[in-house]
Amino acid sequence: MHYNLTLITPPAVEPLSLADVQNYLRIDTTNDTLEDAYVTSLIVSAREYCENFQNRAYITQTWEMALPRFPFSAEAMAIEIPKGKLQTIESITYKDTAGVENTLVPELEYAVSNRGILGRISPPFGKVFPLDILYPLDPVVIRFTCGYGDGPEDVPARVKQAMMLLIAHWYENRVVVNDLRGVNPVELTFTVSSLLSQNRIALV
Repeated sequence: MHYNLTLITPPAVEPLSLADVQNYLRIDTTNDTLEDAYVTSLIVSAREYCENFQNRAYITQTWEMALPRFPFSAEAMAIEIPKGKLQTIESITYKDTAGVENTLVPELEYAVSNRGILGRISPPFGKVFPLDILYPLDPVVIRFTCGYGDGPEDVPARVKQAMMLLIAHWYENRVVVNDLRGVNPVELTFTVSSLLSQNRIALV
C-alpha cells in the first residue's frame, strides 16, 4: 500500500560529535574553527545518507506515516512501520468523509509488536480496523517514535565507521552531489556499502 513519511521531530544529537570527526580528520582545532559549520553539515548528511540506505533511524526521532486507508484483507491486516527500530506508537488517527478526526484507542482498537525487524500494528484478536469510507487525502495517520536509542552510544559501531568514511571522503573531495539522498546506493564505496548492508532493511 502506498504511504507518505514525514519527519516530525529530528534526533536531538548526532551519532558522531564534531570533536570525534575533527580528531578523525586530524583537523587542528586550536587555530582553525572556520570549518566547524561545514564539518557539522557533513555529519548530518552522512547520518541521513546511511539512514536512508538502511531504512533505519539511529537516534530517537518521531515520524508520521500517512495512508490512503486501513488494510481490508483479514489475511494482511497488519501494518508494517517502514523504518526501524520502532520504539512506540504515539497515535493512530483517521478522518471520516466529513473531515472529522478520530483517534484509535491503544490495546482496545489496535495492538503493537516491535520485536521484529520492522514494527507491526494490527487490530486485537477478533477485531478489524475501521472500514468506513474515509476522507480522500491521507486520512490515516500513524505517528511513531523510532531509533536505536537516545544517545550516540546506542548506535552500532559499524554505522559510525561508515559515517566516518563518508565524511572523510566528502571532506577531501568537495565537489560532490548536493542532493545526497538521490545518490544510488551502488555509488557507495565497497567498504561503506559492506558496513551498511549488514543491517539494512529491505522494504517491499
